[in-house]
Amino acid sequence: MTTASTADVARINQENRVVAMVRARPRLWALLAVVVGWIVIWSVTEGMHTLEISTSTRTDVHRWLQDLSDSVADAFSSDSNVIARALSGFADAMDSVFTWLQHLFTVAPFPRPYPQIGWLGTVAIAALVTFAIAGWRLVLLVVPSFFLFGFLGYWTDSVDTLLITLFSVLIACVVGIPLGVWMAHSKVVSAIVTPVLDVMQTMPSFVYLLPFSILFGIGPAAAIMVTLVYATPPVIRISAHGLRTVSTGVLEATDSLGQGRLQRLVKVELPLAKRTIIVGVNQTIMAALAMATIAAYINGPGLGQPVIDGLKRGQFGTSFVAGLCIVIAAVMLDRTTTASSLRAEQARRAGDRGRRLRRIVLAAGTVGTLIAVYLSHVQVWANEFPANPDLGTPLRNAVDDFGDWLRTNLSSFTSSIQNNFTEWFLNPVQSLVAESPWFVTGVAILLIAVIVGGLRALAATAVCLAGISLLDLWYNAMVTLTSVLVATAIVVVIAVVLGVAMGRSTGVDRAVRPFLDAGQTIPPFVPLIPVLILFGPNRFTAIIAAVIYAVPIATKLVADGIRGVSPETLEASRSTGASRWQEITKVQLPMARGSLLLATNQGLLYVLSMVVIGGMVGAGGLGFDIVKGFRQSEYVGRGLAAGITIVLLGIMLDRITTYGAARAGGTQIRART
Repeated sequence: MTTASTADVARINQENRVVAMVRARPRLWALLAVVVGWIVIWSVTEGMHTLEISTSTRTDVHRWLQDLSDSVADAFSSDSNVIARALSGFADAMDSVFTWLQHLFTVAPFPRPYPQIGWLGTVAIAALVTFAIAGWRLVLLVVPSFFLFGFLGYWTDSVDTLLITLFSVLIACVVGIPLGVWMAHSKVVSAIVTPVLDVMQTMPSFVYLLPFSILFGIGPAAAIMVTLVYATPPVIRISAHGLRTVSTGVLEATDSLGQGRLQRLVKVELPLAKRTIIVGVNQTIMAALAMATIAAYINGPGLGQPVIDGLKRGQFGTSFVAGLCIVIAAVMLDRTTTASSLRAEQARRAGDRGRRLRRIVLAAGTVGTLIAVYLSHVQVWANEFPANPDLGTPLRNAVDDFGDWLRTNLSSFTSSIQNNFTEWFLNPVQSLVAESPWFVTGVAILLIAVIVGGLRALAATAVCLAGISLLDLWYNAMVTLTSVLVATAIVVVIAVVLGVAMGRSTGVDRAVRPFLDAGQTIPPFVPLIPVLILFGPNRFTAIIAAVIYAVPIATKLVADGIRGVSPETLEASRSTGASRWQEITKVQLPMARGSLLLATNQGLLYVLSMVVIGGMVGAGGLGFDIVKGFRQSEYVGRGLAAGITIVLLGIMLDRITTYGAARAGGTQIRART
């Protein structure tokens, strides 16, 4: 064979390998082509047609939204509008009930100098209720948690937070569980309600504050309403899911016995879906607790006030101690609701003797609780929480001293990390997304949407981008999108590393999962505290706080996906001599790519929920617009436009990743088959 022919064969083989690589991962190569083309166009057109406007500019759309908010506020302040009058009446009724609860537990009703029930009665009631719904082991968590609230110096604020959380959750469950039942049994209702729930869950928590403060003013009524609306979607969606997953065989068996629809629901469906419904209640409690903290911006009572006041004044010790109380409350409520889902099964295992013993303990506990409530009503020592031991003051001072030490000794190191990250990564990515001509960025996003999620993702993305353009905040939306994508990329990297380790090792899972559980219960303000100490207020701080908030849920999803790869597939790969690295990259990660995309989806939404909070610490973008609209009445219209824009961004990102996960899941199923 001649040298020329040998070269031709080599060239053909190389071309065949390239074609094979492209055919093996066509979407990946298509994405790479879009990004490369985008970078080439950006390098020539940077800074042209970006639709950037100044922070003080208000366009016609913003003024129209301003006029609309003014007209709605006027309608709610008058008695002529029936809907406004009904909503105001409902809010006033809830405010009255909550005020009564405060007089009962935390606020002295005039002329009495102390609340009706003091700390001793409150702790006794909490212990009795916990034993009744979750068992004695949880009493050992709940009672010390209440004592810590007092010893840390935030008894009243902590109880107020629990009151507004549990009060909102109770109403959310009364409304949400029946609606979830209705969705599970009616495709029409499900088709109508699901998009509404999507919008409610996509909207970042802080965005709710602006319209509710317009409608109901500043105070407990608005805080209760916003907490209720934000917390209701999880219990609706998860209750419907639990009822849909009840075995059809069981339902057919009950139908053969002649049971009616109501009997089947009460005696079969709800008991079988009970554990899933309680998971929904748990998620509703976590959402209500997070919003009850954020609602401090509209004068909502509770622990949010000292957290925000400490952040505003740079007193991070105050914010840390109050934030610690929030974490304690979150862990306590999370563990109690989780244990309550298992109590019925534990009672069945305990048998008749266990049930008799439990009734005796409940009866004795009820008597003891009544005595404690009476003492806390008539005795000052049992009403006002004792001032000693004071754990809050030394802890607060220690955190402030430690923060000063970090700023003094690590400022050069942390500044170097922040500056290098911002200069070499964040700024170039933001320039590509926000400084490209708006139509170039729009086309690139549409192409990415169709490659990842298909035609349905393309349609949703086109609608959302059109809405963002019409709201006249395109540039700020792209700045926010950059921060969200960068934070999500970091979240996914961390989640893959930790998730693979957890999925492959039970020991690693047991060691890491408690930290993830605790991380999932942390309300969004709390991660800001240590990051602000280290890096100060800037975009980098907002991104790191969002990463801390989003990593737990993404990591759990990746770990579950890795763990879900069949042992037979792993054994087959090992039999071929695959190394550990090859097993992870060639088998487990490809087989779990549906879980990876779902983890990306949830990481995106969690990061997006931190956008406005990031706007308070120098992140700019849409978060800054919302905060400014909230604080300055003349910018309410622009703030509302920014809130709607964030919702559109959230829906767009959610649809791209959700439909992408569905496509990857279908590929995964075909591969397994």
